Amino acid sequence: MKTDKNSVIGFVLLGALFILYFWYTGQQQNAVLKLKQREEDSLAKIAAARVKILDTVTAKIDSLKRDTVVRKATAGNFTSAALGNETFVTIENELMTATFTNKGAQIKKIVLKNYKDGKGNPVVLADNNVVSYTINTAPGQSASSETLFFNAGTVEKLNDSSQLIKFTIDAANGQHVEHQYLVKSNSFMIDWKLIMNGADQLLTNGALNLNWNVATRQMERTAVYERQVSNICFSEGNEFDYISSKEEHNFEKPIQWVSVVQQFFNNTLIAGNSFSSGGIKWARKTDTSNELATATASLQMKLQSAASVTIPFQFFIGPSEYKLLSKQAPEMDKIVNLGRDMYSFVRPINKYIIMNVFDFFAGFVKNYGWVVLLLTLFIRLVTAPLTYSSYLSGAKMKAMKPELDTLKKKFGDDQQGFAMEQMKLFREAGVNPLGGCIPALLQIPIFFALYSFFNSNIALRGQEFLWSKDLSSYDSIATLPFMIPAFGNHISLFTITAVITSFLISIYNMSMTPTQDNPALKYMPYIFPFMLLFIFNSLPSALTWYYTVSNIITLALQFVIQNYIIDHDKILAKIDQKRKAPKTKSKWQERYEQMMESQKKLQDLKSKTNKK
Repeated sequence: MKTDKNSVIGFVLLGALFILYFWYTGQQQNAVLKLKQREEDSLAKIAAARVKILDTVTAKIDSLKRDTVVRKATAGNFTSAALGNETFVTIENELMTATFTNKGAQIKKIVLKNYKDGKGNPVVLADNNVVSYTINTAPGQSASSETLFFNAGTVEKLNDSSQLIKFTIDAANGQHVEHQYLVKSNSFMIDWKLIMNGADQLLTNGALNLNWNVATRQMERTAVYERQVSNICFSEGNEFDYISSKEEHNFEKPIQWVSVVQQFFNNTLIAGNSFSSGGIKWARKTDTSNELATATASLQMKLQSAASVTIPFQFFIGPSEYKLLSKQAPEMDKIVNLGRDMYSFVRPINKYIIMNVFDFFAGFVKNYGWVVLLLTLFIRLVTAPLTYSSYLSGAKMKAMKPELDTLKKKFGDDQQGFAMEQMKLFREAGVNPLGGCIPALLQIPIFFALYSFFNSNIALRGQEFLWSKDLSSYDSIATLPFMIPAFGNHISLFTITAVITSFLISIYNMSMTPTQDNPALKYMPYIFPFMLLFIFNSLPSALTWYYTVSNIITLALQFVIQNYIIDHDKILAKIDQKRKAPKTKSKWQERYEQMMESQKKLQDLKSKTNKK
């Protein structure tokens, strides 16, 4: 029995070992199968990817073949211009580096040597510009010049230090198209001559249809503000005009030039013989990119029927500097906004006074912050006589304040009665209650003139003064982690100094004038400086610096004149003397008093009616 028992235990152990062996072997086989499956899947994926790559390459090859066929067919007799490699030609002068491309035989980009953008890199213009026209390449076939590859010649240096580059394409039937670009010494102007042999066949009905696409990019500190001051300018019928808020303009008269304008730079196309018609579409960007706007101009020119024609154009691609632009083409100086539309009345002030005085001081003072200060002193000196008369009027008002306060207590809530007696008192004393408004009214045209001037004067661009890094833009002493509507995300210290000094002037003026019962009039002097905080915060620091200096001068003049120049005892004596003299009423005074009396009678009638 013992033997049988041992045999049973041995068979059980042996069976367990077999089971364990087969289980282990099965696991190993499964692992091997999974590994093989992974390998097969990987190989399948690689094979599929290869097939996809082959398919993509094949598709690209097919697309290129089709494109080649289309290009050759479109090029017609200009078969050699259908295909090619884009190459570049660079020409330099003292002011810029101009790069041209053989594809379309046009300007590829312009790099200005003496100007930096908001990030400190050289200013690059025209890198998104495309100029093109359509020619008949064969019967029933046409092509755009921007798709054709021209043959680039070598750069020729002429006797006057200018440089000439020619791009040509030739047809099998003898037709010839040539682009000549002349880069002059010390100039931002590039002359472009379009020469056609066989023009009577290349152009339909002798009409040249030129398309000019321009996309501008941020060059200043903020794209938001630069977008606001960007616009399209043009000369139509030899008269300057522009669009800013409109999105398109159709020309009704011959067009001499069209310009896509940024804050301090412009891309301008000038037609030597004027375009006969056309239109332009303009759109500002609204995203957060560094792109400003896009412009698409479609311009037509009717040519005389001839086998050979030469059409002159010019490109001015550079800074919007007033004196420089005035030498380029008629009316181009108006690209610099010294006052337009409802503010056009300030343009003569800027053109004949402020600009000349500014340039005079800049001739011997190198720091433009001090130039702005000297300009401010000049303006205040010129306006001093009017300012003095207003201060004198303010002194008279202050001298009469006790009498006005007595009248106020006497009439109480009777506003009409108080106003009539106040008017009589002013007339007797020879006081003009509006005399103190002269400085405020005088500030309006001066402010708008300087706003236009500082906003468009490229001489201020990049000029540092005190804590301001750029007088043509706002100064910033702190950047906020959030955006405040109508204020921005920065704090301008010059704005704060302008607001504080304006607030001090308001307090001083309130102490000089009679107490106002009208809350709007009573608190307006305090509300106005608060409004300036939002208006000024994003304006050029040259303007807020001017306003600060002007306010400081105003405070100093008021203190000196009131305390050391004007004799208040003499003023009171003159007021008494004026009262004793016979009075004559002006027509305005008579009408005003009649109006006040009518209002008082009406108020008395209403009071009696309410009592009944």
